Amino acid sequence: MTKNQKIALGCGGAGCLGLIVVAVVGLVVWLVVLPGRTKRELNYNFRTNANENANSNSSPNVNAASNANSDSSSSSAAGMSDDDKHKLYQAASMTGDTEMLRRVSVKLGLMNPDFTTSDRYLSFVRDHVSWALRNGDFISSLDTQEKAAAYVNEHFPE
Repeated sequence: MTKNQKIALGCGGAGCLGLIVVAVVGLVVWLVVLPGRTKRELNYNFRTNANENANSNSSPNVNAASNANSDSSSSSAAGMSDDDKHKLYQAASMTGDTEMLRRVSVKLGLMNPDFTTSDRYLSFVRDHVSWALRNGDFISSLDTQEKAAAYVNEHFPE
């Protein structure tokens, strides 16, 4: 592979990630400006999901323990629920920190260690769009880059 081909692959990957971030930000803006009735329905769905997740996760330290006992990126992500994976990915994408988003994407198995997309990437992003439509309150709660980074640091310690 020539140097120019490597540069083209890197630019293509960065452009793809940038396009996804723009789509997610656009989705967030769209959710925030929805008229009253639809917004309330989204809030209701989120609260239902949050209660179910709160009952199924006994402690936030469960994920920390599995992260501490694991050296591979996929095994610690395997212990996370799909909802937790989407929350982590959303928060990482809202930090504005490309390196943090890459680390989270590798940990979730969406990217390979060389930062190329894995075969799970497209299906996750497709599912993430529908997840984001149902979880507008969570997305709205991360209204600053600092809050998003704090969420990632709390749920994805380095």
